[in-house]
Amino acid sequence: MFENLTQRLNGVFDKLRRRGKLSEGDVDAAMREVRLALLEADVHYQVTRDFVARVRERAVGHEVSRALNPGQQVIKIVHEELIATLGEPAPLDLRGPKPRLIMLAGLQGSGKTTAAGKLARILRSQGERVLLVAADPYRPAAVQQLQTLGERLGTEVFSEPGIAPPQIVSRAQARAQKGGFSAAILDTAGRSQLDNQLMDELQAIHEEVPLAEVLLVVDAMIGQEAVNIAQGFRDAVPLTGLILSKMDGDARGGAAISIRSVTGVPIKFLGTGESLEALEVYDPGRLSSRILGMGDVIGLIEKAEESLDVEVAEQQAKRLLSGEFTLEDFADQLKQVRKLGPIGQLLDMMPGGMGGMANAIDPHEAESQFKKTEAILSSMTAEEKQRPKILNASRRRRIAGGSGTQVRDVNQLIKQYQEARRLMKRIKKSGGRGMPSLFG
Repeated sequence: MFENLTQRLNGVFDKLRRRGKLSEGDVDAAMREVRLALLEADVHYQVTRDFVARVRERAVGHEVSRALNPGQQVIKIVHEELIATLGEPAPLDLRGPKPRLIMLAGLQGSGKTTAAGKLARILRSQGERVLLVAADPYRPAAVQQLQTLGERLGTEVFSEPGIAPPQIVSRAQARAQKGGFSAAILDTAGRSQLDNQLMDELQAIHEEVPLAEVLLVVDAMIGQEAVNIAQGFRDAVPLTGLILSKMDGDARGGAAISIRSVTGVPIKFLGTGESLEALEVYDPGRLSSRILGMGDVIGLIEKAEESLDVEVAEQQAKRLLSGEFTLEDFADQLKQVRKLGPIGQLLDMMPGGMGGMANAIDPHEAESQFKKTEAILSSMTAEEKQRPKILNASRRRRIAGGSGTQVRDVNQLIKQYQEARRLMKRIKKSGGRGMPSLFG
């Protein structure tokens, strides 16, 4: 989402790094470029103006003029002020008597129902017993979608057609109390636009039951309109937090930077994809690092710890270093990597300074190559993956035809596998002394 903004800011930073000293004119020129980059990214003009003013005030002061590396010091200031603009993290408030009711609100198409499933998954991983509540009786597809998500999660879904949402929520609260649920997530109705009927309904639910959280789900891809929508809801119901959905989309991303400053409502979660795992707890420091091209190594580690099977990974590592790994092992490794999410998201989390590697890789091309490799491996028999030596010309033609690829693609994959196998054998023989050459 922040690709263009990241590139523009890194262009400014590169100019600053090349200067041994920074004059006030250098700072002003850099701030003009930063201002244009933020406005092009659809950051609210008032937020942009205040942000640039704060950075400039600090950048022409003693903390930069006395720094050993003034360019790096300005980047540090931008990073800190961006964190301040993004706002403090605000965890879910799950205090008080059980069940704690969490109401999700938002317009149609914002991703409320999917967010309900994702949030249920997070709460369950924290030891909560969660009830999903279909509080949108007007759209049958919404109820069915929530029920499907409930089945995937193994979570009960409460629904009662034919009655108004406040009554549905009241009965759901009673069900949660009797059933020993510690949390209930209310998936409310949406509208195509802000209107009095929608707000009256949300207010009625708020008056009917005690709500621990009122979270607004906003589509981050709609730019500044997301800020306007958040202001409209905030004026009608007591919002406690925001979930920015579709943060993986191809948009300018300025709403994510602006929305906290303009509305005063804290961001609590970021939706980063369609899968149930694609909901991140909001961390302004990590988001700032990603926007500035510094990556999110901590987030990548957390994603790996959550998604990967440690025992399987250890077994694969042993086989890899033994030089005995097969194409079957290779396929298993790809499945493990796949659990981490789309290649583009993983590249976004890598620091741009890692030898330029993350910036040099086209995520769309990498994703395409990944799928091609998966298709080729899937078209092989178990014996072929265990004994790659039997892959003669006839078998390779069959694999190419079955995977929708060319024979040269199959040959390239087998060649890469053979080279990796030879490399690991050399490393084993040298006692690991060959490892540095991988990164040199």
